[in-house]
Amino acid sequence: MTRDGRAAVIDYALACGPYDGPRLPYRGALTHTTAPEIATAVLATPADSHIQARPAADVWGLGASLFWCWTGHRPVDYDDDADRMDKLRAIAKGGATAVGEVRPWPFPAFEEAIPACLSQDSADRPTAQELATAWRPCER
Repeated sequence: MTRDGRAAVIDYALACGPYDGPRLPYRGALTHTTAPEIATAVLATPADSHIQARPAADVWGLGASLFWCWTGHRPVDYDDDADRMDKLRAIAKGGATAVGEVRPWPFPAFEEAIPACLSQDSADRPTAQELATAWRPCER
């Protein structure tokens, strides 16, 4: 929380800055927050290949995190005991769980935004600015 009462989101994985210098390869973050396009790239490249995350992938990760925090369910269904590559295959294939099927209580702002964040097509996801604007009425 910032001093002025606003929430601040930090990158808890491996930041993908704009420079091309030496780095550890980024191969996705927590499995349930890995966007479909990142999952597809991880599955299609050698383990030492860097996958550049774009803002739309971060929006997917935010939507996935909010989905799980609010509902207690992962946004994409996969077996707990599956290996990571199988989990990534499920994410890459698409088909996020409908939030209305697992939500614990109505929350209209989330019920609109979370499915948009979890759009399989990254071009259909809202930007961070669009989310901030949409959620502004939720402020106290």
